[in-house]
Amino acid sequence: MEFGVHGNEPVSPTGQCLNSSVLSMSILGVLEFEIPINESKILSFLQDVFLHISPRFSSIMVDINGEKQWKRVEVKLRDHVHVPIFPPGMSPKSYDDHFHDYISNIILEQYPKDKPLWEVHIIKYPTSSAAGNLIFKLHHALGDGYSFMSALLSCLQRADNPLPLTFPSRRGSKRGGDSESIFRWVSETFASVFDTVKDFSRNSLIQDDRTPIRSGNYGVEFLPMTVSSITFSLDEIKLIKTKLNTTVNDVISGALFFATRLYMQEKNQKSSTASCTALVLVNTRITHGDYKPIKEMVKPDSKMPWGNQMAFMPVTMPKLTEFSNPLDFVFKAQKLIKRKRSSFAVYVNKKMSEIVKKIRGYEGSSRYMHSRLKNSSLMISNMIGPAEQMALADHPVRGVYFMVLGIPQDLIVTVVSYMGKLRIAFGTQKGLIDPEKFKACMENAFKMILEATDNIPTRTY
Repeated sequence: MEFGVHGNEPVSPTGQCLNSSVLSMSILGVLEFEIPINESKILSFLQDVFLHISPRFSSIMVDINGEKQWKRVEVKLRDHVHVPIFPPGMSPKSYDDHFHDYISNIILEQYPKDKPLWEVHIIKYPTSSAAGNLIFKLHHALGDGYSFMSALLSCLQRADNPLPLTFPSRRGSKRGGDSESIFRWVSETFASVFDTVKDFSRNSLIQDDRTPIRSGNYGVEFLPMTVSSITFSLDEIKLIKTKLNTTVNDVISGALFFATRLYMQEKNQKSSTASCTALVLVNTRITHGDYKPIKEMVKPDSKMPWGNQMAFMPVTMPKLTEFSNPLDFVFKAQKLIKRKRSSFAVYVNKKMSEIVKKIRGYEGSSRYMHSRLKNSSLMISNMIGPAEQMALADHPVRGVYFMVLGIPQDLIVTVVSYMGKLRIAFGTQKGLIDPEKFKACMENAFKMILEATDNIPTRTY
């Protein structure tokens, strides 16, 4: 760990970009409990466990000679914990509305500059999906989704016994071996360079069309947002994956692209052929993506360091007019993602951000990142959660989902797996996107893909 001249830890270039006058991003995480919340146990967990995960949870961001640094401060827990009061004696369905309105309100609230950049909200009222909810709002400058998920897995235990949670694996497919011909290697290299130039120029210079999911207005990140979610069976997704010989990510991406196009067409027939790009948030750590315990991530010179090691991968969404079979969206997603992963555009953009930061400072780098985000139509972030049920301070967790905040886009999609289920959350701008209609399109798209898959015999290997 490095320290500046004042004994403070320097903020990473990405962390500085994520907390500026131009861009301020956060991650909102929701844990749904099976039992009513015991406030004292939650407070003990925050004081004894959470605050010790990373020094950044006890630090504020200060500007010294044009460079941002983390400065340690004393944390008063009650300044960061909020326990709202709703009307008493209501039904869980009625509390759903209060809960969602509450989330919409805290999304727009700013962090105090003299306190660490995080807060926790304890919702004691029962909703349709939980006996109580715990909301973490964490500034993205503190770390990325990989860091926070590793922290969650390191600090929580299994609900059925005191053993630690199993760290899930997301190992990708193997690359071709030495038997690949020189011709194939050369052709793939040239294709990769071409794709890199194409991806970089498109996402940096060209804006998507205005559509029912993209207003194209400036400052949409400051407008009210609705957060909703939908749950799918991982077994059904894996069935589709096996029959189509694809990956889980291919199936999810294909269904999301299909659903988005269905929604756009329902709202405006002309938008079915509009230009539409999704930015997929990717982890740039040199790894297959397996999570590591916090004690390994915070070590000096860790190969899997805590912080923000991420980039955006642009993917052009296929159009409804291109296909007649829902499965084609999955196959197209597979092809697009495979091509994008061979492109170096993700790393070129990351290096460009570093160059801009050196020339124009973190504000200039933040403006560069903001322009890339606002040129596209939506962002997709995907995390793998534990297969076993987890518990926080003896509170069994029934469900979990998250949302990325402060993105200059009207539609944000996040995906997380947990206990054999896949939870997809949608952040939609109020007044522009109908969340219930969008969820209905997602359900319809997945149903159509699943039904089309039923006609395909299961592959055996």
